[in-house]
Amino acid sequence: MKSSPRNGEMPFLDHLEELRHRLLWSLVTLVAGCAVGVGLHTYFDLVTFLKGPVCPYLPPGCQLQVFSPTDSISIPFTIALGVGAMLASPVIFYHIWAFIAPALHAHERRLARYVLAGGLVLFASGVVLAQLYVLPATLRFALQFGGPSLVQNYAAREYFSLVVTLALTFGVAFELPLVIMALAALGLVTPTFLRSYRRQAVVLCIVGSAIITPGDGVFTTLFLAPPLYALYELGILLARRATRWREQSERAVAVAIVWLAQRRRRSPTNTAIA
Repeated sequence: MKSSPRNGEMPFLDHLEELRHRLLWSLVTLVAGCAVGVGLHTYFDLVTFLKGPVCPYLPPGCQLQVFSPTDSISIPFTIALGVGAMLASPVIFYHIWAFIAPALHAHERRLARYVLAGGLVLFASGVVLAQLYVLPATLRFALQFGGPSLVQNYAAREYFSLVVTLALTFGVAFELPLVIMALAALGLVTPTFLRSYRRQAVVLCIVGSAIITPGDGVFTTLFLAPPLYALYELGILLARRATRWREQSERAVAVAIVWLAQRRRRSPTNTAIA
Protein backbone atom coordinates (compact mmCIF):
# COMPACT_ATOMS: atom_id res chain seq x y z
CA MET A 1 0.00 0.00 0.00
CA LYS A 2 1.33 3.40 -0.92
CA SER A 3 1.97 5.85 1.85
CA SER A 4 0.94 9.44 1.42
CA PRO A 5 3.83 11.90 1.38
CA ARG A 6 3.78 14.51 4.08
CA ASN A 7 6.00 16.99 2.23
CA GLY A 8 4.25 18.13 -0.91
CA GLU A 9 0.96 17.26 -2.49
CA MET A 10 0.05 13.79 -3.70
CA PRO A 11 -1.01 13.52 -7.36
CA PHE A 12 -4.73 13.02 -7.96
CA LEU A 13 -4.35 9.51 -9.36
CA ASP A 14 -2.29 8.49 -6.32
CA HIS A 15 -5.12 9.79 -4.14
CA LEU A 16 -7.54 7.55 -6.01
CA GLU A 17 -5.21 4.57 -5.67
CA GLU A 18 -4.84 5.19 -1.95
CA LEU A 19 -8.61 5.51 -1.58
CA ARG A 20 -9.15 2.28 -3.50
CA HIS A 21 -6.78 0.38 -1.19
CA ARG A 22 -8.42 1.81 1.92
CA LEU A 23 -11.91 0.94 0.68
CA LEU A 24 -10.82 -2.57 -0.27
CA TRP A 25 -9.28 -3.26 3.12
CA SER A 26 -12.35 -1.81 4.85
CA LEU A 27 -14.64 -4.06 2.81
CA VAL A 28 -12.52 -7.13 3.57
CA THR A 29 -12.57 -6.24 7.27
CA LEU A 30 -16.35 -5.78 7.20
CA VAL A 31 -16.85 -9.18 5.54
CA ALA A 32 -14.53 -10.82 8.08
CA GLY A 33 -16.34 -9.11 10.95
CA CYS A 34 -19.71 -10.32 9.66
CA ALA A 35 -18.33 -13.85 9.40
CA VAL A 36 -17.19 -13.60 13.02
CA GLY A 37 -20.64 -12.28 13.97
CA VAL A 38 -22.29 -15.32 12.33
CA GLY A 39 -19.87 -17.57 14.24
CA LEU A 40 -20.67 -15.85 17.51
CA HIS A 41 -24.37 -16.35 16.90
CA THR A 42 -23.80 -20.01 16.11
CA TYR A 43 -21.90 -20.69 19.32
CA PHE A 44 -23.47 -18.21 21.77
CA ASP A 45 -27.00 -17.68 20.35
CA LEU A 46 -27.14 -13.88 20.18
CA VAL A 47 -30.92 -13.93 19.82
CA THR A 48 -31.31 -15.54 23.26
CA PHE A 49 -28.87 -13.03 24.74
CA LEU A 50 -30.66 -9.99 23.30
CA LYS A 51 -34.12 -11.16 24.30
CA GLY A 52 -33.01 -11.50 27.94
CA PRO A 53 -34.37 -8.08 29.03
CA VAL A 54 -37.90 -8.91 27.84
CA CYS A 55 -38.15 -12.38 29.43
CA PRO A 56 -39.43 -11.17 32.85
CA TYR A 57 -42.43 -9.56 31.11
CA LEU A 58 -43.42 -12.49 28.87
CA PRO A 59 -45.30 -15.70 29.69
CA PRO A 60 -43.20 -18.65 30.92
CA GLY A 61 -40.88 -19.88 28.22
CA CYS A 62 -39.98 -16.38 26.96
CA GLN A 63 -41.06 -17.00 23.37
CA LEU A 64 -41.15 -14.23 20.78
CA GLN A 65 -43.57 -14.71 17.91
CA VAL A 66 -42.62 -14.68 14.23
CA PHE A 67 -45.24 -14.06 11.54
CA SER A 68 -43.17 -14.90 8.49
CA PRO A 69 -41.32 -18.16 7.65
CA THR A 70 -38.20 -16.17 6.76
CA ASP A 71 -38.06 -14.23 10.06
CA SER A 72 -36.34 -17.16 11.76
CA ILE A 73 -33.49 -16.70 9.28
CA SER A 74 -33.45 -12.97 8.61
CA ILE A 75 -33.59 -11.83 12.25
CA PRO A 76 -30.56 -13.86 13.53
CA PHE A 77 -28.63 -13.06 10.35
CA THR A 78 -29.31 -9.32 10.69
CA ILE A 79 -28.19 -9.39 14.33
CA ALA A 80 -25.02 -11.26 13.39
CA LEU A 81 -24.24 -8.73 10.65
CA GLY A 82 -24.74 -5.84 13.09
CA VAL A 83 -22.36 -7.41 15.59
CA GLY A 84 -19.82 -8.02 12.83
CA ALA A 85 -20.03 -4.41 11.68
CA MET A 86 -19.36 -3.19 15.23
CA LEU A 87 -16.36 -5.54 15.50
CA ALA A 88 -14.96 -4.26 12.21
CA SER A 89 -15.58 -0.57 12.97
CA PRO A 90 -12.21 0.11 14.71
CA VAL A 91 -10.29 -1.07 11.64
CA ILE A 92 -12.57 0.86 9.29
CA PHE A 93 -12.13 4.02 11.35
CA TYR A 94 -8.36 3.47 11.26
CA HIS A 95 -8.36 3.41 7.45
CA ILE A 96 -10.46 6.59 7.39
CA TRP A 97 -7.91 8.20 9.70
CA ALA A 98 -4.94 6.94 7.65
CA PHE A 99 -6.44 8.42 4.47
CA ILE A 100 -7.18 11.91 5.80
CA ALA A 101 -4.30 12.30 8.30
CA PRO A 102 -1.65 13.52 5.78
CA ALA A 103 -3.89 16.46 4.84
CA LEU A 104 -4.34 17.66 8.43
CA HIS A 105 -2.29 20.10 10.47
CA ALA A 106 -0.55 18.95 13.63
CA HIS A 107 -3.30 20.06 16.02
CA GLU A 108 -5.96 18.60 13.70
CA ARG A 109 -4.20 15.22 13.65
CA ARG A 110 -4.01 15.28 17.44
CA LEU A 111 -7.71 16.13 17.61
CA ALA A 112 -8.62 13.40 15.11
CA ARG A 113 -6.90 10.75 17.25
CA TYR A 114 -9.01 11.75 20.22
CA VAL A 115 -12.16 11.84 18.10
CA LEU A 116 -11.61 8.35 16.67
CA ALA A 117 -10.70 6.73 19.98
CA GLY A 118 -13.25 8.64 22.01
CA GLY A 119 -15.96 8.06 19.43
CA LEU A 120 -15.68 4.30 19.78
CA VAL A 121 -15.73 4.49 23.59
CA LEU A 122 -18.71 6.86 23.70
CA PHE A 123 -20.67 4.87 21.13
CA ALA A 124 -20.08 1.64 23.05
CA SER A 125 -21.11 3.38 26.30
CA GLY A 126 -24.39 4.49 24.73
CA VAL A 127 -25.11 0.98 23.44
CA VAL A 128 -24.39 -0.57 26.85
CA LEU A 129 -26.61 1.97 28.62
CA ALA A 130 -29.46 1.30 26.19
CA GLN A 131 -29.20 -2.48 26.48
CA LEU A 132 -28.66 -2.84 30.23
CA TYR A 133 -30.79 -0.03 31.66
CA VAL A 134 -33.00 1.83 29.19
CA LEU A 135 -34.53 -1.20 27.45
CA PRO A 136 -35.51 -3.05 30.66
CA ALA A 137 -36.86 0.16 32.21
CA THR A 138 -38.90 0.91 29.07
CA LEU A 139 -40.40 -2.58 29.02
CA ARG A 140 -41.23 -2.40 32.74
CA PHE A 141 -42.89 0.99 32.31
CA ALA A 142 -44.94 -0.29 29.36
CA LEU A 143 -46.13 -3.27 31.42
CA GLN A 144 -47.12 -1.15 34.41
CA PHE A 145 -48.76 1.56 32.32
CA GLY A 146 -50.77 -0.90 30.25
CA GLY A 147 -52.10 -2.73 33.30
CA PRO A 148 -53.13 -6.38 33.70
CA SER A 149 -55.76 -6.14 30.97
CA LEU A 150 -53.08 -6.16 28.26
CA VAL A 151 -51.13 -9.40 27.85
CA GLN A 152 -47.51 -8.84 26.87
CA ASN A 153 -46.73 -11.01 23.84
CA TYR A 154 -44.27 -9.40 21.45
CA ALA A 155 -43.44 -10.07 17.82
CA ALA A 156 -39.78 -10.87 17.31
CA ARG A 157 -39.26 -8.40 14.45
CA GLU A 158 -40.74 -5.45 16.37
CA TYR A 159 -38.86 -6.28 19.55
CA PHE A 160 -35.44 -6.58 17.90
CA SER A 161 -36.19 -3.45 15.87
CA LEU A 162 -36.69 -1.64 19.19
CA VAL A 163 -33.44 -3.11 20.56
CA VAL A 164 -31.41 -1.99 17.53
CA THR A 165 -33.06 1.44 17.34
CA LEU A 166 -32.43 2.15 21.02
CA ALA A 167 -28.80 1.03 20.74
CA LEU A 168 -28.14 3.19 17.68
CA THR A 169 -30.00 6.18 19.14
CA PHE A 170 -28.04 6.18 22.38
CA GLY A 171 -24.76 5.33 20.63
CA VAL A 172 -25.06 8.24 18.19
CA ALA A 173 -26.36 10.64 20.87
CA PHE A 174 -23.30 9.92 23.00
CA GLU A 175 -21.11 11.37 20.23
CA LEU A 176 -22.30 14.89 21.17
CA PRO A 177 -19.09 15.88 23.06
CA LEU A 178 -16.96 15.02 20.04
CA VAL A 179 -19.18 17.08 17.74
CA ILE A 180 -18.82 20.06 20.08
CA MET A 181 -15.06 19.49 20.28
CA ALA A 182 -14.74 19.42 16.49
CA LEU A 183 -16.77 22.64 16.13
CA ALA A 184 -14.53 24.33 18.69
CA ALA A 185 -11.41 23.13 16.88
CA LEU A 186 -12.74 24.73 13.69
CA GLY A 187 -13.42 27.97 15.53
CA LEU A 188 -17.20 27.81 15.01
CA VAL A 189 -18.04 27.78 18.73
CA THR A 190 -16.18 28.81 21.88
CA PRO A 191 -16.40 27.56 25.49
CA THR A 192 -17.74 30.97 26.54
CA PHE A 193 -20.53 30.73 23.97
CA LEU A 194 -21.43 27.21 25.10
CA ARG A 195 -21.51 28.19 28.79
CA SER A 196 -23.76 31.16 28.09
CA TYR A 197 -26.40 28.93 26.47
CA ARG A 198 -26.72 26.29 29.18
CA ARG A 199 -30.44 26.95 29.76
CA GLN A 200 -31.21 26.68 26.08
CA ALA A 201 -29.14 23.49 25.95
CA VAL A 202 -31.38 21.91 28.60
CA VAL A 203 -34.46 22.60 26.47
CA LEU A 204 -32.75 21.35 23.31
CA CYS A 205 -31.67 18.14 25.06
CA ILE A 206 -35.26 17.41 26.10
CA VAL A 207 -36.70 18.24 22.68
CA GLY A 208 -33.95 16.35 20.88
CA SER A 209 -34.46 13.29 23.09
CA ALA A 210 -38.19 13.32 22.34
CA ILE A 211 -37.47 13.45 18.60
CA ILE A 212 -34.76 10.80 18.27
CA THR A 213 -36.03 8.19 20.75
CA PRO A 214 -38.09 5.41 19.15
CA GLY A 215 -41.81 5.03 19.63
CA ASP A 216 -44.04 7.50 21.42
CA GLY A 217 -43.03 6.70 25.00
CA VAL A 218 -42.05 9.48 27.36
CA PHE A 219 -39.90 7.17 29.46
CA THR A 220 -37.09 6.78 26.92
CA THR A 221 -37.03 10.56 26.47
CA LEU A 222 -36.56 11.07 30.21
CA PHE A 223 -33.83 8.44 30.19
CA LEU A 224 -31.86 10.11 27.38
CA ALA A 225 -32.21 13.80 28.28
CA PRO A 226 -30.08 13.85 31.50
CA PRO A 227 -27.12 11.95 29.96
CA LEU A 228 -27.39 14.17 26.89
CA TYR A 229 -27.01 17.32 28.98
CA ALA A 230 -24.13 15.74 30.93
CA LEU A 231 -22.47 15.08 27.58
CA TYR A 232 -23.03 18.74 26.68
CA GLU A 233 -21.09 19.74 29.80
CA LEU A 234 -18.35 17.27 28.82
CA GLY A 235 -18.33 18.88 25.39
CA ILE A 236 -17.63 22.27 27.01
CA LEU A 237 -14.54 20.81 28.71
CA LEU A 238 -13.36 19.25 25.47
CA ALA A 239 -14.04 22.52 23.63
CA ARG A 240 -11.64 24.29 26.01
CA ARG A 241 -8.92 21.79 25.16
CA ALA A 242 -9.60 21.99 21.42
CA THR A 243 -9.61 25.80 21.50
CA ARG A 244 -6.29 25.80 23.34
CA TRP A 245 -4.75 23.49 20.73
CA ARG A 246 -6.04 25.64 17.88
CA GLU A 247 -4.68 28.83 19.45
CA GLN A 248 -1.28 27.22 20.04
CA SER A 249 -1.16 26.05 16.44
CA GLU A 250 -2.13 29.47 15.12
CA ARG A 251 0.56 31.16 17.25
CA ALA A 252 3.16 28.66 16.01
CA VAL A 253 2.18 29.34 12.39
CA ALA A 254 2.33 33.10 12.96
CA VAL A 255 5.80 32.83 14.53
CA ALA A 256 7.00 30.69 11.61
CA ILE A 257 5.70 33.18 9.06
CA VAL A 258 7.44 36.08 10.84
CA TRP A 259 10.69 34.10 11.07
CA LEU A 260 10.61 33.21 7.37
CA ALA A 261 9.89 36.84 6.42
CA GLN A 262 12.81 38.09 8.52
CA ARG A 263 15.14 35.44 7.10
CA ARG A 264 14.14 36.36 3.56
CA ARG A 265 14.89 40.05 4.19
CA ARG A 266 18.32 39.17 5.63
CA SER A 267 19.30 36.73 2.85
CA PRO A 268 22.55 37.51 0.87
CA THR A 269 20.60 37.70 -2.40
CA ASN A 270 18.44 40.54 -1.12
CA THR A 271 21.53 42.28 0.29
CA ALA A 272 23.40 42.05 -3.04
CA ILE A 273 20.43 43.37 -5.00
CA ALA A 274 20.16 46.28 -2.59
